[in-house]
Amino acid sequence: MKTYDNVLQLIGHTPLVRLNHITEGIQAQVFVKLESLNPGGSVKDRIGVAMLEAAERDGLITPGALIIEPTSGNTGIGLALAARLKGYNCLFIMTDKASQERVRYLKALGADVLIVSSAAKMNSPEYYWNTAKRLSEELPNAIMLNQYDNPANPATHELTTGPEIWSDTDGTITHFIASIGTGGTISGTARFLKNKNPSITVIAADPVGSSIKTFKETGRLVEALPYLIEGVGQERIPGNLDLNVIDEIINITDKEAFMTARAMARQEGIFCGGSSGMNVAAALRVARLLPKEAVVVAIVCDTGERYLSKHHSDEWLTEKDLLEKDRLMLRDVVSAKRTRGVLPALISLPSDATVQEALSLMSSYEVSDLPVIDGDQLVGTIRENKLMSAVIEDRLVLERPVSRYMESPAPVVDAHQDVQTGINMLRNTPMIVVSEFGRLSGVVTRHDVLEYL
Repeated sequence: MKTYDNVLQLIGHTPLVRLNHITEGIQAQVFVKLESLNPGGSVKDRIGVAMLEAAERDGLITPGALIIEPTSGNTGIGLALAARLKGYNCLFIMTDKASQERVRYLKALGADVLIVSSAAKMNSPEYYWNTAKRLSEELPNAIMLNQYDNPANPATHELTTGPEIWSDTDGTITHFIASIGTGGTISGTARFLKNKNPSITVIAADPVGSSIKTFKETGRLVEALPYLIEGVGQERIPGNLDLNVIDEIINITDKEAFMTARAMARQEGIFCGGSSGMNVAAALRVARLLPKEAVVVAIVCDTGERYLSKHHSDEWLTEKDLLEKDRLMLRDVVSAKRTRGVLPALISLPSDATVQEALSLMSSYEVSDLPVIDGDQLVGTIRENKLMSAVIEDRLVLERPVSRYMESPAPVVDAHQDVQTGINMLRNTPMIVVSEFGRLSGVVTRHDVLEYL
């Protein structure tokens, strides 16, 4: 039988996958290493078990110990998988920037989670690393493995990740791209690769706002600025980060990272997180300048399932003003109307409704135009000013059907059309009717678009 004793044996040996669509116009070969296929869903599975087993070998941890670790989530998950199988308890210190998916994942694994403010400065007792360190000293039988400075972190990448990439590319890799969180992935992998071939270029992708690029170029550690990409970038230099093996650092904005991650899902079928999008964005920048013989490998750090409430959510991106306007669709405007709850997405009436019913409906919702729909067919449009003019001339109009006073139907537009298409149409008509999968689903007016944008 081909079986495994436990999930820890599934860690590593992740595949390299060629990018085929997002690389349009690029001659170089671009591959991603799918660390999202580790059992815990991220590259941090490798260091979780490695640090724990190193602590056991060195006699630093006792049976039933409490492992306390500062984490953005992925290292916590990797540690929790190993710890639960080996009989240890876990307490993870996370900032409020961490996605709820990762917090819930850790709790589902039986770990405790303490959330602290992401606004706390590095010298504050409330800083997440300082909080973890203090608790590891105060609580009985507790230990902090310290992924940032633990040599077992880069060592496991030098032992596994680097050799895997070298083997899977038959030694033809020319460029390696990874992010800087603890520094372990890029430092350990780069050491192995450069030992094999010193001409391999190692590039770190880092968020705009992180301090590391400035530190490498000037030797000065400046205060970090806020950014939204999770688990990467630093305002302190981790002990595991070996800047000597990194040839260049490329800063990537939140928006470019998130849009690249979303494009990876839609164009390549690879569902990944923001730091992975950042790595791929940097790889694409580099690859555009390279010949076809170049072999570029970037790390996909984790799965996008951990960010369904973050950058894989149109609503979250809109709230952060990061969603590209040309990617907004009319269905988003209709959905926003439903969410606000001020107006139903589709207010209409049948052609046999009376003028009085129509005016009452318009008054209730404070609208001046309504579509007339019989069954599932759009048959016309009624306008308040036309109905009022007719009523002023003859009060008996109130009892007549609106079919006698309706005009041509408003334009029907597919819900998947971009918002700009709707804006162009609304220049010549007060409203458009949106159809989704053959069903009339909503009305969009100029006011709706303005309110949404």
